[in-house]
Amino acid sequence: MANITAAEVNKLRKTTGAGMMDCKKALVEADGDFEKAIEFLRKQGQKVAAKRADRDSSEGAAIAKVNSDDTKGVVISLNCETDFVAKNEDFVKLANELADLAMGFESKDAFLAADFKGMTVQDKLTEQTGVIGEKIEIGGFERLNAPFVGSYIHAGNKIATLVGLSAVVNGSETVAKDVAMQAAAMNPVALNEEGVDQSVIDKEIEIAKDQLRQEGKPEEMLDNIAKGKLKRFFKDNTLVNQDFIKDSKQSVAQYVKSVDSDLKVTGFKRVALG
Repeated sequence: MANITAAEVNKLRKTTGAGMMDCKKALVEADGDFEKAIEFLRKQGQKVAAKRADRDSSEGAAIAKVNSDDTKGVVISLNCETDFVAKNEDFVKLANELADLAMGFESKDAFLAADFKGMTVQDKLTEQTGVIGEKIEIGGFERLNAPFVGSYIHAGNKIATLVGLSAVVNGSETVAKDVAMQAAAMNPVALNEEGVDQSVIDKEIEIAKDQLRQEGKPEEMLDNIAKGKLKRFFKDNTLVNQDFIKDSKQSVAQYVKSVDSDLKVTGFKRVALG
């Protein structure tokens, strides 16, 4: 049996994030072979992952990142089972490292297959499932490109958003952050009326008509009144039409135009836990 030193155990702990006793056990099982010890921990992770596959991973950390020239952003969530793990410093650090890596990939599948310190992202998640003892996975994965992209992460990493602007102007950073905060707080269903899915519109009209029938309104009046209620739905639930949370006397679109008359919000992405 190989003589396992504290330095070797510590090296494996730093490489994998596993606990000291788990690392010592892995090195003993691998007879001191460092790579085999890593593989042992990974297999342990696979066993834990299989056992916890049906668990709810509604906690975690939502992270938004923007590239150096503010033209591309990514927002992901690293999900886990408990708030205790979500607040762990190493867990949040891993979420940030994965978000940095995610910037280079167009899809969640490509990102999960990407190399992360000598293993795929998916393998790293499996490994961490074994280390932590909870289901660990990537939940949300969203990207956004625009002439200017800003971001916002709500306190506690529960919600992260990206907002795209049509141009770079004096004050772009402030505007983008303000609108990203709006998207985080108000959870709009779309950027504007055109972005609302037809199925959502049909459902809202039907709900409005049902309410009007219960109120005793004549059938021939339902269409017109329902259309009015739909306009209210658009105002309350589309980002640019919502009342601006910092000044409810103007809409988000009006706030953006107050900074520059030609400036527009081109898109947003929002990832939330729970």
